[in-house]
Amino acid sequence: MLTLSFMRHAFVASTFIAIISGIIGVFVVARNLSFLTHTLSEIGFAGGAFAVFAGWPALDGMLLFTMLSSVIVGQMSIKESRREAVISAVSALFIGLGILFLSLSSQSASSATSILFGSVVGISMNEVWQLIGLSILVFVVVLLMYRRLKFDSFDSIGARVSGVNEMLVSVVFLLLLALSVSVAAQIVGSLLIFILLTLPAASAKYFTHGVARMIILAILFSLLGTWLGLLLGYLTDWPVSFFIAVIEVVIYLVALAYSKFVEAD
Repeated sequence: MLTLSFMRHAFVASTFIAIISGIIGVFVVARNLSFLTHTLSEIGFAGGAFAVFAGWPALDGMLLFTMLSSVIVGQMSIKESRREAVISAVSALFIGLGILFLSLSSQSASSATSILFGSVVGISMNEVWQLIGLSILVFVVVLLMYRRLKFDSFDSIGARVSGVNEMLVSVVFLLLLALSVSVAAQIVGSLLIFILLTLPAASAKYFTHGVARMIILAILFSLLGTWLGLLLGYLTDWPVSFFIAVIEVVIYLVALAYSKFVEAD
């Protein structure tokens, strides 16, 4: 399997994607931003479709759209009273734009499948290096602001009292989330990106309460899903994103069962 260059590329790319998804996912769950991850995935779809229409790499379009819109959408949906309306409006707009761009493109069918469900075969070495570079950028920024991000995510009142700049932390995190969505979509596609950015972290919190331990577990669950998904996809010729989704859901169900067992004990 690893004698094939595209599988080597896919395993390297998925490793970095899983690590970043695990790290960012813990803070996504802590900050209750799962809804925004789903919205950004649809914005990423429109960005990827625009890139196909413009003749760009899909990742460039996703980065452009998600980076420009993440902060705006995030700030618009802070209030729970209007969150549902904002999500509905933004999702409808960008799904419509994505369909429009694909209809104007001459590559609509294959491109739509690639953007929505990811494309293991289509990952080139240049794209792998691009993914690695973006992943390292996300990791370095998280490392630099780790204390403030952890404080603001898990104890927002204490962070406010201590003088942590909540607006700055929020804006930087939203940009990191946009980067993560665009990067991870290369493997699982924009339709299922929220799975890697929410389920591994949601599963990890049932096994431990320490933030660092949660991050490590979330990374391990992400790696298990992506690596096993790639292996099963290669053996069966079924979509890799399907296997990743099923594996992460199974891990989450096991975590729930473990939680119930501990509570009963």
